Amino acid sequence: MTVQEIINGMIEKTGLKPLAADRTCDQIMIGDPQMEVKKIVTTFMATVDVIREAAEIGANFIITHEPTWFTGMDQTAWLEGDPVYQEKRRLLEESGIAVWRFHDHMHMGKEDGIYRGFEEEFGWAGYRMADVEGSDMNRFGACYEIPETSLRNLCQFFRDKLDMDVVQIVGNPEMPVRRVSVLVGGGSLGLGLEQRPMLHMRERNIDVAICGDITEWTLSAYIRDAAALGFNKGMLVLGHERSEECGMKHLGSWMKSVTGDLEVVFVDAGEPFGYIK
Repeated sequence: MTVQEIINGMIEKTGLKPLAADRTCDQIMIGDPQMEVKKIVTTFMATVDVIREAAEIGANFIITHEPTWFTGMDQTAWLEGDPVYQEKRRLLEESGIAVWRFHDHMHMGKEDGIYRGFEEEFGWAGYRMADVEGSDMNRFGACYEIPETSLRNLCQFFRDKLDMDVVQIVGNPEMPVRRVSVLVGGGSLGLGLEQRPMLHMRERNIDVAICGDITEWTLSAYIRDAAALGFNKGMLVLGHERSEECGMKHLGSWMKSVTGDLEVVFVDAGEPFGYIK
């Protein structure tokens, strides 16, 4: 199969009509669309370390969720003459690796593939709460009613499962938790409407918001004040990468009907930060 045949099959499987090229970041970042694919790597981001590992295992096609060229739309004009860009591009070219970004179609299809992977990783599909009829919040995040636990224990659960050194929280660590919202990646920023996460929390009577990115004066500030006033509200922050990587980890099994016998290997991009303790 060629790179383009795999791309076409995956987009078709999402159930979404292919987005116009000028309206999506889902583009081939580098490589020949007619190249025969030997082995595929899926990952959150095609970092230099991921590229090196892909080359080492003999993969020549990387499917990444997030940018390769450091901006949301992967523009490269501003990188002309940039040594980091030049060396990264040279690494890809010398390794014979094509890179395609699978982001918009993955989130906007008949089901959000990142949440599908999240639920598969943690076994939460059975806890998913039904949509609220007529609500414009139904495509914003996902809500779950889990067996009662504490914010501290929920934090430890994700810290262990995702091999994290640090999980940031807001709220009383001992607060009881049953109803949680999961706002992966940039969802917790509101997707263009700053107040959306707070409205979502109120509408669904959420105890704890599990977040990817944060802005310290929006949702985290709201929850901090709510907790100080005695409301049973809290949040934990996984970060963009840790909250979305599971979607790419489990993408290979979803792709099977498209890729057939082609080997698909997940390579963890890893949390981008180190911590000095």
